Amino acid sequence: MATTELIDLAVETTKNAYVPYSHFPVGAVLVAKNGAVFTGVNVENASFGLTNCAERTAIFKAVSEGFVDFEELIVYGETEKPISPCGACRQVMAEFFNQDLPVTLVAKDKSTVVMTVKELLPYSFTDLT
Repeated sequence: MATTELIDLAVETTKNAYVPYSHFPVGAVLVAKNGAVFTGVNVENASFGLTNCAERTAIFKAVSEGFVDFEELIVYGETEKPISPCGACRQVMAEFFNQDLPVTLVAKDKSTVVMTVKELLPYSFTDLT
């Protein structure tokens, strides 16, 4: 799939977000190296610390199905500027992704910023050795 199609899928995916508290849907699309596509949304909980972000939902879905080699991640939020992943998501990306994997951050007008995992979290726990 082309990046524009993946962005459209991320936007469409936000319809499945469970956001009764923040009303802030986020959608993510993760592409495995073999072309398999995994979507994720944020899933909130009244105990907000138990909420799961869209990025982690997509990553955990892929890993739970045996995928560990990835090509690209798209993250869409209804934000003025391209959305920024939280610190927990950044660390999970560092755990499962190549540090040079492109992460496309998308705003509601579909403007983008592309960063690598290393740029998003330059001093991750993987760098401590």
